[in-house]
Amino acid sequence: MDFKLNPTARFLTFFGSALFLTATLTSSAHAEKADSQKKTLINAEHTVYDGKTGTKTLAGNVELTRGTLLIKAENAVETETSDGGMVTLSGKPGSQVFFRQKRDGGPDLWIEGSADRVEYDKKTEVVKFIAKANVRYLSQQKMTQEQNGEFLSYDSINDVFTATNSTSGKRVPGGGRVTITSEPKQAKTEAKQEK
Repeated sequence: MDFKLNPTARFLTFFGSALFLTATLTSSAHAEKADSQKKTLINAEHTVYDGKTGTKTLAGNVELTRGTLLIKAENAVETETSDGGMVTLSGKPGSQVFFRQKRDGGPDLWIEGSADRVEYDKKTEVVKFIAKANVRYLSQQKMTQEQNGEFLSYDSINDVFTATNSTSGKRVPGGGRVTITSEPKQAKTEAKQEK
């Protein structure tokens, strides 16, 4: 898998930084495009729907699925709008929200992550990981890249990743750093020999 940090990185990179990073990954690492055509299903142990505001409050083992996209949390609030809606998910004390989605470009490419809070915009397909965030790129169950930070925003339609060093999503000078760890790129001949 080829990961670059300029206009070709992707999805995740966290832990506060004196830098505001914007990156996109190679075309082989895009979120599975078919997911955007699938229905969104959210289930939980308890839910309350407010018809006046179009808001659902869910609690207890909340799961959001949309194609290969899976987000697990303890609590969620979904606000419906005519053009989509927003889902905000949070964990209980001691546990975080978990995210996993298949990537286009190969049979076993995934991206997964966790954070204290996750915000998902159903229309724009932007996912924000907020507070103590960690995201990993996997290829055949092997991690190829990992990011850590306080804020990550990933636009899966446009394949744009943004990370900052504060939970507000704005860069705070001297407020910490964003960390990205990438495995060395494997030569094509080495990859063929492993098969």
